[in-house]
Amino acid sequence: MFVPNASAVSLDRMVRAVEKVRERLLKAVRAMEEAEIPYAIVGGNAVAAWVSTIDEAAVRNTRDVDMMIRRPDLERARLAFDSAGFTYRHVAGIDLFLDHPDANPRDAVQLVFSGETVREGEPAPNPSLDEAVSTGEMSLLSLEALVRINLTAYRDKDRTHLRDLIEVGLVDRSWLDRLPNELAKRLKSILDDPFG
Repeated sequence: MFVPNASAVSLDRMVRAVEKVRERLLKAVRAMEEAEIPYAIVGGNAVAAWVSTIDEAAVRNTRDVDMMIRRPDLERARLAFDSAGFTYRHVAGIDLFLDHPDANPRDAVQLVFSGETVREGEPAPNPSLDEAVSTGEMSLLSLEALVRINLTAYRDKDRTHLRDLIEVGLVDRSWLDRLPNELAKRLKSILDDPFG
């Protein structure tokens, strides 16, 4: 097993990693805005945006950019991202736009499609882009739709996103009556045992 030397640790590299994600987000948003393609930021950046409205210190960094578009807009999005300098790849069923041809797939914008399920057997499809809201800087999935998409995917990182929203008070038990039964059960499980 490789164990890095402590001298390889660099605060500058840590800061740069966060900045690269921010730059990628801004570049992707600009590409979609200029091409007038409807989109919404989802995933960790959307959670961070909502959390920041309550407590900037509670914002968690994320390693990539997740963006929702409509499936029929994929070709237009490919052209827009290509014009912005991204490189398209379809890897393991996922549509990615890499920072450059040799980039690590972590250095990417990952697309999800509105109204579609990501994995077979999920209890609900992705929300509609009609549930996106404008921040003035970007289009962001509404808080309610973001909660549903995280409860639907329900991977470890999705549960972490939900815990972040709960921690700052954006999500609480009052949400249980607003959700479909299966999603309400999942949220109740996290509310009952936030560290489980």
